[in-house]
Amino acid sequence: MLLIRRFEERAGQLYGLGLIGGFCHLYIGQEAVAVGLQSAMEPGKDSVITGYRDHGHMLAYGIDPKLIMAELTGRAAGISKGNGGSMHMFSVEH
Repeated sequence: MLLIRRFEERAGQLYGLGLIGGFCHLYIGQEAVAVGLQSAMEPGKDSVITGYRDHGHMLAYGIDPKLIMAELTGRAAGISKGNGGSMHMFSVEH
């Protein structure tokens, strides 16, 4: 939960500096939701579909924060190759 909070605080700073384009729906205050959900899932059986606030879910699932931040900043190294941004992250692999 602490990783999610710190990540979101940094994302908020980058958004304020104009380094994250479009919208950035932060997950601050909802960290326990993603962590609780992920802890109850059965790997290989359960899936998650999120709304606009998906960064916390990606982090709780164990996806590298660098991939998520790259996505937020529109880089090709992002989890959705920089095309999904804050609201449309996707990973078949995870």
